[in-house]
Amino acid sequence: MQNFDLKKVIEWLGLILKCPICGSKYQPNKTKVIDSEENEAFSEATILIHSDCNKCKSSVMFNVEIKGPEVFSVGMVTDLTQEDSGRFKNCKSINPDDVIKIHKSLKTFKGDFVKILKDK
Repeated sequence: MQNFDLKKVIEWLGLILKCPICGSKYQPNKTKVIDSEENEAFSEATILIHSDCNKCKSSVMFNVEIKGPEVFSVGMVTDLTQEDSGRFKNCKSINPDDVIKIHKSLKTFKGDFVKILKDK
């Protein structure tokens, strides 16, 4: 059975991954594991990582999958901070009924969005 060292994974990513905006390498001190899941029986792990670029201050989230000797990574630019990423990971998913309710409300809404959002 294999136990994944998340710190080593982050350091490794910092060496090979570059910011898609400015091309700078990521720094381990600006990188945080948001979520991880391991399956030791199959030597597999999934890791969700958030990183901020030291140079251009953009943020990227990486989904890293480790399957035995193979490593797959998908990254996306985000406007979420590390704190936002951690907070939203535990939120309930939006379902189609939620979208329909919002759509119906917006159809008849004649008010001020700024005022409503400030009140909450």
